[in-house]
Amino acid sequence: MPTFDLSQTPLRELNQALHGLAAGANDTEFEVVNPRGSHAVAVGCDAPVAVSIRGSVGYYCAGMNSAATVTVHGSAGPGVAENMMSGTVVVEGDASQYAGATGRGGLLVIKGNAASRCGISMKGIDIVVHGNIGHMSAFMGQSGNLVVLGDAGEALGDSLYEAKLFVRGSVKSLGADCVEKEMREEHLTLLAGLLERAGVTGVEPSEFRRYGSARKLYSFDIDNADAY
Repeated sequence: MPTFDLSQTPLRELNQALHGLAAGANDTEFEVVNPRGSHAVAVGCDAPVAVSIRGSVGYYCAGMNSAATVTVHGSAGPGVAENMMSGTVVVEGDASQYAGATGRGGLLVIKGNAASRCGISMKGIDIVVHGNIGHMSAFMGQSGNLVVLGDAGEALGDSLYEAKLFVRGSVKSLGADCVEKEMREEHLTLLAGLLERAGVTGVEPSEFRRYGSARKLYSFDIDNADAY
């Protein structure tokens, strides 16, 4: 397992090593120590490797992730997993603003709390937050799922498109065009799968409420529902 000590090794060397992996490479697990709040740690990974970061990170950790599993054993600054394509990103602590912003796929798990604008403009990513989320989360969310085991702040789902929002706790207020919706059997099944993938135990899907778009702020045609 290659280990990169960011107190001794430039961040560029770590990211170059991750970007330079050839198909079938022997190194599939990487450890990063002493990140000391560094920005852009493990960005742009595009191979099925595991990266364990022992400490807290700054801006845009695991941004544009594709195929890799990145675990932050600490907290993350703004934009963790921004524009994520696939793979898994896990933050053991808290996440700052716009976690998972514009994410197109994969799974982001935040075991602490997430700040404002979590999942802003999400485009297919699945986000599971074990704690609470801040205001304006899922703003303009297009597709994907945001699951919150705690509470949600103001203006949840403002200007929402077709992302699905599941909240177990209270919601301070809903944003424009976001409404509570019926929790049907397919949603319970979907939510159960997301909770299992995120390592959540002892919680039932029936404890959540579902929120989605009222479809009043954009041109929606039921015949094209599968395209959203």
